[in-house]
Amino acid sequence: MTGAGTNPQLPAMSEPRKVRVVVADDHPLYREGVVRALTSSGQVEVVGEADDGQAALAEIRAQKPDVAVLDYKLPSLDGVAITHALVRDHVPTRVLLLTGHTDSALVYKALQTGVAGYLPKEARREEIRDAVLACARGENVLPESVTSGLVNEIRMRAKNDTPVLTDREREVLEFIAAGKSVPEIARELFLGATTVKTHVQHLYDKLGVSDRAAAVAEAMRRGMLE
Repeated sequence: MTGAGTNPQLPAMSEPRKVRVVVADDHPLYREGVVRALTSSGQVEVVGEADDGQAALAEIRAQKPDVAVLDYKLPSLDGVAITHALVRDHVPTRVLLLTGHTDSALVYKALQTGVAGYLPKEARREEIRDAVLACARGENVLPESVTSGLVNEIRMRAKNDTPVLTDREREVLEFIAAGKSVPEIARELFLGATTVKTHVQHLYDKLGVSDRAAAVAEAMRRGMLE
């Protein structure tokens, strides 16, 4: 038993692990401001800095931080290219892009590549800190200011994703969906079998498939068949 007036020694509470970050920007003053904002939070440890893309990629590979805060327009290698290299090489670092370019096509490309967060460079330092912490938690960060443009970009790309078929190719597709063979389609359309085979191959090329079943499935997915 513990004697009166004495306290048992309590186990020391371990401090929460700080989020490890690499910051890359070719403007020294801006980079220093981001580093100060992150380190002053007490939740982030900046383990590396860089002023160009090649150096940033090397630093990320060496340090393997939780998050990389990258300027999109870095010299030698931009932020999207760095992200592509990290995803390709299975480096677990998540990327937060800071950029003055909020063009919806660029945002779409960045997210498609694997970027976890996207902020305009005029974002407040507190927003950048919160975005870094969110990325480290596995969340994706996209400000409301670019969301509407991204939605429009996705809709436009989805519309353009449907290939344009000639009237003859559409007829051939419908016959394929009905289970008709090449000789049967040739008789229905009063065409030679070789001509029908050419139309079928054009269909496969446009749909990105290599057989009849896949062609029908892909055409249905794209809303090209009733």
